Amino acid sequence: MNMSKSIVYKPPIVVAEIGCNHKGEMEIAKELVQMAKLCQAHYAKFQKRNPQELLTTKQYNAQHPYPPYSYGHTYGEHREFLEFTKEQHQQLKDYCEQVGIGYATSVWDITSALEIIDLNPDYIKVPSACNLHFEMLELLRDNYQGDIHISFGMTTREEENSIVDFFLEKNAGQRLVLYSCTSGYPVSFDDVNLLEITRIREVFGEHVKDLGFSGHHLGIAIDQAAYTLGASWIERHFTKDRTWKGTDHAASLELGGLQKLIRDLTATYKSLQYKTQDILEVETVQRDKLKYRKE
Repeated sequence: MNMSKSIVYKPPIVVAEIGCNHKGEMEIAKELVQMAKLCQAHYAKFQKRNPQELLTTKQYNAQHPYPPYSYGHTYGEHREFLEFTKEQHQQLKDYCEQVGIGYATSVWDITSALEIIDLNPDYIKVPSACNLHFEMLELLRDNYQGDIHISFGMTTREEENSIVDFFLEKNAGQRLVLYSCTSGYPVSFDDVNLLEITRIREVFGEHVKDLGFSGHHLGIAIDQAAYTLGASWIERHFTKDRTWKGTDHAASLELGGLQKLIRDLTATYKSLQYKTQDILEVETVQRDKLKYRKE
């Protein structure tokens, strides 16, 4: 793609990544959906794992890497505690439709992918940790008709090429949305590397449907820059309380932060245009009053 070509700016699409910030409680999950809608987010996104399939026996029975954040005696028990069943995800999808916000989910394994495909959401996300799970990618590519969103955190450029080529083999590039991402919780500004959005756009922009930015940083300032660089999809972790235990909460936005993020993205979108005429109507009065002109 020729980088001198102007970006065609689309209205930003904001995803409130609830993930497992519901602490395994359906009422909290629904409350977070309500809050995301109040903020005018476009999607509330969750996660779906089958811990016994995803983890080895050793990983399942090991202690949580940071025990104070654990919801079980082992890491496997911790993951099981935070999981919703397929039927509960159907409830969440129905609830999102009732509230008036889109529902989406990240899938981490074959069983979870099959279950979420059956729910037929607008899109299914593949997290950075699973973007080389080609058996799962094949399942999504060939057995699901919606869009597939993939994060490129902790992924080499060679691996990125292999992922995109895999979808292009079946002419599925136009169902693909690629996210620039740094996999840390939270991520320092030095490690966000926003210009990766430009690189991904240059390499893959003509072959995929759209680009996104999955941010794990603090604050809301740099999301505007991500959008300006061409990431139409802005995904941020979302929680009711950043002090709750768990690795994601510290890198999440609360209600006020998400409201301001969406307000600012909307303002940025409105501002990203050229003048329609040399002197705008709003400038005319000031020009007549203030503009120096030699008599």
